[in-house]
Formats: sequence, C-alpha cells, structure tokens
Amino acid sequence: MIKETNGKLGILMPGLGAVATTLIAGVIAVRKGLSQPIGSLSQMGTIRLGKRTENRNPLIKDMVPLADLNDIVFGGWDLYPDNVYEAAVNAKVLDRYLLEQIKPDLEAIKPMPAVFQKEYAKRLTGEYIKPQTNKMELAEALMEDIRKFKEDNDCERLVMVWCGSTEVYIEEGAVHQTMEALEEGLRNNDPAIPPSMIYAYAAVKMGVPYANGSPNLSCDIPAIVDYAKENGGLVAGKDFKTGQTLMKTILAPGLKARALGIKGWFSTNILGNRDGEVLDHPDNFKTKEVSKLSVLEQILEPEKNPVLYKDLYHKVRINYYPPHGDNKEGWDNIDITGWLGYPMQIKIDFLCRDSILAAPIVLDLALFMDLAQRAGMSGIQEWLSFYLKSPQVGKGLYPQHDLFKQKEKLHNTLRHMAGEDLINHLGLDYYQDEA
Repeated sequence: MIKETNGKLGILMPGLGAVATTLIAGVIAVRKGLSQPIGSLSQMGTIRLGKRTENRNPLIKDMVPLADLNDIVFGGWDLYPDNVYEAAVNAKVLDRYLLEQIKPDLEAIKPMPAVFQKEYAKRLTGEYIKPQTNKMELAEALMEDIRKFKEDNDCERLVMVWCGSTEVYIEEGAVHQTMEALEEGLRNNDPAIPPSMIYAYAAVKMGVPYANGSPNLSCDIPAIVDYAKENGGLVAGKDFKTGQTLMKTILAPGLKARALGIKGWFSTNILGNRDGEVLDHPDNFKTKEVSKLSVLEQILEPEKNPVLYKDLYHKVRINYYPPHGDNKEGWDNIDITGWLGYPMQIKIDFLCRDSILAAPIVLDLALFMDLAQRAGMSGIQEWLSFYLKSPQVGKGLYPQHDLFKQKEKLHNTLRHMAGEDLINHLGLDYYQDEA
C-alpha cells in the first residue's frame, strides 16, 4: 500500500549550480505553462499494463501517486551566496528571456551555507561555507538545516539529491564499515569522509531519502546502506547518466545483441562548466574515470564471449574547455568487427547540454525516491539504475548497465507497486493468452 501524497515535498540539493538551477527553473516554467517537462519519465513517460490486447498505456504519473509539481518546494546548499536566479544567470544554461519571466520565483530561493573542504575539490574555492571544522559538528549543522527547512516551508516529506561536484577518489575503508565507525570518524575528522558523505549521513539519520548524482563514494558504503535498510531509509547512486555514457548504454547493448565484435572504444569529452573545471584536476578525474570505465565491461561481459570482446581497448578522456560552458561535446570512435572479422567503424559527435539532460534525472530520482519511501521500501533503490552511470547495488552483486534492462526493472517495480502484473515479454501461447 502506497501512502498518498499529502502536503508538500521538499527537494534539497547540495550544490545549487548549473544542474540544480536548471531543474528549479524548469519546474517553475512548467508550473506556469511556459514549457514542457521533456526528458522526464515521471512526467511524460507511459507504461504498458497487462496484455498488449488490452491497450492500457497510461502516463506513469497517472498510475502511481507521485508528488505533483505544484507541491514541490526547492532548497539546498552552495559554496556561493547567489540566489537561484543569480546562479542560473551565471551558469548560462537557460536563456535570459525564460529566466526573466520567472525571476521573482527564482530570487526567493537562497542557498544555505555549504559543507566544503578544498582538499576534496581542489579547483574550487568556497566562499559561503559553514564555520565548523569538526565533521560531526558539520553533520549536526546540516541536520539542523534540514529540520528548519522542513518547518519553515511546511513540508510533509523531504528528499535529498546530491548535485555538487565530483570529489577526489576515495576507496572504501574501515571507517566506512559500520555506523559506529563512521560516527567515530566524523568526530575525529577522518580524511576518508568527504563532504558528500557528511550530507549522506545527515540525510539518512534524518530519515530523508538520499540520491547521489556524482561518482563520489558518498552513500555507497556499508555503514550508510545498512543503517538505511534497518531504519526505513533509502539511498541510490551513483552519477547522473547523461551525455556520453548515456550513448554507450544505448549503443553497446545493441552491438552485443547483434553479436558484433568491438576492438576499441575511445571517448573524449570537452566541457567548460564548473564540473569541467573540477575534473581538470587528476585526483577528481580519477573518480569520474572509474565510473565511466565500468560501463562497457559489465554490458559486454568479455569473459563470457572472449572472441568478441576480450581484447577491447577502452579509453576515456575529459578536457576542460571554458568556451563551451555547459554545452558538453562527446566524441566516440568505436572500432567494431563483423562477419569473418571484417573491420568497421562508428563515430559519434554528441553535442549535448549537460544540465538539460541532468535536470529531469534529478526530478525523477526525487519523485521516485519519495514514492518508494511512501511504499515502505528501504535500502538501496537499484530499480533507479536507469538514471545512473555507476549504479549502486547490494553486496556481492554486480551493477546492470544495459539501459533497456534497467528500464524494464524500473517499469516492473512501478507495476509491482501499483499491484499490476509484471511483464516479461515472453509472448508464450500467443493465441490463447497473448502476453
């Protein structure tokens, strides 16, 4: 039984930069009838129910009780004190004509001072940050922010989605294994606890679902996962699936389905926004590189078909190029083999807008995490892997990267919540019981 959506849903975002301001401005524009929520599965996606002969294909938002866009309140933290209008103008994602039409709404949303430590994002300088230096005190300050935001905005429920920068690469260690160890690490300022993990800790302790839109370790540790599972909390991660990785998870399953070989896949990106500047440092790039490189390995499974994929050479590059701003360009060169080993090539030049692709992902993750909590789910929400580059999974499991399998898992989870039959597309006994 899914609890109904009574009252307001607060969406809190650490990082009110390009992605978050594009989301906020977009939702306000949709509310005012100025645009459409294109790219949002929760708003524009349909879902098949029952047999094909029944012709039941409602909008997802009409099948399950999602929070209405008019009942959403936005808030968050940032390194700079700019209100959302000022931040959106600086981000240069949306045109000024649209922003001017919704300027008062955007100006009313102001960030809270952020948790920031420069050693984790070396190309950034925090100007608007919390004064505490102890990590447990910073976590307590975030929890007070959460309490105050909920009260001040009369919210019934909250969700947190990390929209901040990629942090330096950190591997799971002893401090991450239990909540007791993590809390001791917070009190002792353990360097293996970055800002994003402090936000994740604060969220789960407050019973707020937490989704991680970056490749940071963040909530992907046993301490937070176990605590969430035991206490009805929800977590999902990692890294919004936009741009080049989106193309890989679309194209690679198709090549594999046709049993075409792949010898090499070279990928390079150029982008000029704050994310590009952060990733220009090698310590931060490594975190993103690990996320991006894992995709093909899982989809193609070279150990199961070594003739086609064992010699795959996969290279990823990200280059900071300020003139592009938020307009990211992804180049891919793919060397494939066909019948009798004859070589062919595929070349892709995807001129995308990173925040335009990411904004509807943030919306969907927030709405679906809220839905899952009202449905009594807890722990890792693997069914939301559809939106993520490096999906978070349970211990001992491998992530599923095939976009089409991810979509079926998402749809079947929604069908299950709604009490509908799951669909497997077998089509057995077609003439008697068409599936």
